[in-house]
Amino acid sequence: MQTGLAAALAWLVARETLGNPQPTFAPLAAVGVIGSAVGNRARRALELIAGVVIGIAVGDLLVAVLGTGPWQTGVIVFLAVAIVAAARSSGALMVQTGGTAVLVATLTPTSPDLELPRTANALVGGAVGLLVVLVLAPLNPVRAVRRVADYSLDRFAREMSASAAALTRRDADGAERILDRMRDADAELSQITEVVTAADEVARLSPLRWRRRRLLAAYRQGVEHLDRAFRNSRALVRRLSAALRDDEPVPHELPVAIEQLGEAIRILHQEFLAAHEPLAARERVLQAVRHAGAACRQDMGFSGTIVVSQTRLVANDILRATGLPRDTARRMVRHAAAGN
Repeated sequence: MQTGLAAALAWLVARETLGNPQPTFAPLAAVGVIGSAVGNRARRALELIAGVVIGIAVGDLLVAVLGTGPWQTGVIVFLAVAIVAAARSSGALMVQTGGTAVLVATLTPTSPDLELPRTANALVGGAVGLLVVLVLAPLNPVRAVRRVADYSLDRFAREMSASAAALTRRDADGAERILDRMRDADAELSQITEVVTAADEVARLSPLRWRRRRLLAAYRQGVEHLDRAFRNSRALVRRLSAALRDDEPVPHELPVAIEQLGEAIRILHQEFLAAHEPLAARERVLQAVRHAGAACRQDMGFSGTIVVSQTRLVANDILRATGLPRDTARRMVRHAAAGN
């Protein structure tokens, strides 16, 4: 809906304000801003316009010196892209610069006055694209995050609960199946980062969504640590499976600790959505660490000891996701592990 609306408005605005009967580049620019950089559309609009300006400047200069033709086109595009590549610019800027240089090099003989309409259309299209996504039809940032986070974080929590159950039943094959599912879930968890980035941009820049900034800020600060918690929990399940296959002793506190980590993920998600300080999630994490510490003080094997260490790592990641500084999170985990 956003891309269709932006394309139509950009075409209309360019035609009516610039007097261009075929304003092709305006809708192309508008769609490019919306579709090519979810979460970075403001930067994408600037890159698009910068790419047009650089491509036109380099293209015009070299066409005047070299003329036009196949090898001239190759040289012009090479030099235009080389300039932005030397500045370590993004791939999007290089593509836009190269595309504009191609256009200038190949169409200059038949359309000698291409430069100004191309630049003006790009400006109009980029502005209209931003207008649509930030003012006229901004996405609902909370709904977008919930659509992904509800499923992904619930799956994270469910796999932790399933791991605790497998440990209680001493089901090594079940633990392997959980590990396989967690590997498959990598892409789903990474989607949270993408969606939160896009939603946070809307909440910061769209006047209609400013009231959602506080809620999105919590997700923005926590999503990196939640991703790390998931990866560390996968290592936890891998070692848990090894402990079961080696028939190591499993104190009953250890599956309780893992189950409580899953509960902490659920609680944290609920507190994020309610825009509450995640105090309950922190307390559940510390309970998990206390149970893991109690398990460690009993008879355990090598893999079981590593499971306890991974439990503390996951706990630290979740505490960081609640907004605690690194040193504070480490100190709380250390004290809880000692039984304090």
